Amino acid sequence: MPDQPLTSRGAATYRRILDVATREFAEYGIAGARVERIVAAARTNKAQLYAYFGNKEGLFDAIFFGSLDRIVDVVPIDATDLADWAVRLYDEYLRRPDLIRLATWARLERRPAGHLVETHELRHDAKLRAIADAQAAGLVRQGDPFDIMAMVIAMSMAWSPVSNVYAATAEEPADLHEQRRTLLRESVRRATAAD
Repeated sequence: MPDQPLTSRGAATYRRILDVATREFAEYGIAGARVERIVAAARTNKAQLYAYFGNKEGLFDAIFFGSLDRIVDVVPIDATDLADWAVRLYDEYLRRPDLIRLATWARLERRPAGHLVETHELRHDAKLRAIADAQAAGLVRQGDPFDIMAMVIAMSMAWSPVSNVYAATAEEPADLHEQRRTLLRESVRRATAAD
């Protein structure tokens, strides 16, 4: 088990490594990321990075799983209003496009098929229960809760950095984003409404 920082100075170094490595992995992927660039930009050394994270793969895991947890914390699901959830996801992807890029690299370099993470049951359990409860209450259409969740997430990513059509940025005009939010909200509402 890698060491965790015990001092405020160690915690600051740990945070710098995570911040720099997030940008490095988002830009270059797992295979393309270079530990030398990370430690130079984080003003530390390889020994410190390896003590905290074990290796480059462990560092990516810490960042990737942290990004998945961040999405759940920042954009918690409201299964009674999946359209609003989709719009909040859209907004988070605008704020943090690096989070989507990390997931894309994980898909490309690690798990090209099937669930993105091995612990998908643990990561999605609360969301799937919320959707199933909304279905039971007659608020969400019937169907596999996982498939409904996956569809809503995919719709929210229509203009994200993983889009094969168009990747939006936060710098675009506010009225353009509002048009997309309106379209997304209505589309998800229609797609998920109970029959």
